[in-house]
Amino acid sequence: MYLFFGILILICILFSLVFHIRKKRIICKICEMQLEQKVCLLNQIMEPFGFCYSPSQDIIPSRTDAWQKKFGYCALYDKTAVHFSMVFDCEPIYFNYNNRTWMFEFWKGQYGISTGGEIGLYCADRVLSPWEYDKTLFHGISDKELMPVTMTAYYKGSPLFTACQPQWWLTGFCPGRFCWPGDLALRVSITFKSENMMYCFLTSLVQSGYIKCGISICDMTVSFMFARPFSHQPCCKTCLSARWAQFKNRLFCKLYMWVTRPFKCTLDKILYLYYFLPFAFRHMLCMKKHRKQKFRKPRRKERRKYGI
Repeated sequence: MYLFFGILILICILFSLVFHIRKKRIICKICEMQLEQKVCLLNQIMEPFGFCYSPSQDIIPSRTDAWQKKFGYCALYDKTAVHFSMVFDCEPIYFNYNNRTWMFEFWKGQYGISTGGEIGLYCADRVLSPWEYDKTLFHGISDKELMPVTMTAYYKGSPLFTACQPQWWLTGFCPGRFCWPGDLALRVSITFKSENMMYCFLTSLVQSGYIKCGISICDMTVSFMFARPFSHQPCCKTCLSARWAQFKNRLFCKLYMWVTRPFKCTLDKILYLYYFLPFAFRHMLCMKKHRKQKFRKPRRKERRKYGI
């Protein structure tokens, strides 16, 4: 019996030693890499997930060619989001233009271990009646229809980040931050290509509950603040499952910050997580649309290229 416990303790010590050596090796290699090299590597790693890294804002935005575009959007995504540890406020704005129904939706809240927001620009193939909105699969607007979109996120009045890009799905995520959706606000700006389209959107925006004095118009750009949603929210967001999801999110945020404590910026933290705990890296990037992607480990050539 004593021999068994002795062997068990020895094995634990050996595992701890190997674990510590591996950890130190990864930390040293990441610290030795140049900034441009790390950004290039992280963008390459996150490309299959539909995301990239923004050095200027230290956030994770989405790519214009993100694979999520193939799956479009339907109301079911919002209704089931809480079961994937996503608790957010959502604001869909529907309007008809050019013989089609368009849907611009705005999100803000907690996405697993990340605080963030989204702006999605979608359209249907035809004009829909209001009762069809929740049953229809909308498609991301085409590359020819992309519009300059700007989003500034505020946490309790303090700015978190600004994302600006011609996009169909503009996002910004801050890993390691925790919040309740009510503590976040988004300043949204959309630059339209058509004046008629802009006024169709404005009409629907006002009908949704936004007051005219809270909406600013400059040339073809419409700006407003998304703080309290006026549209009906998914019923599951107010139930116990949302509180349970937020409890887990807060716990995993603290765990993420503890594991990645050797580093301060998001770039280094994610690279460290990618090589040290790959399964945790995959979980962190499952932030939207509840779709599974094949996780590709770095090839030997890539490891040698970046010195890891």
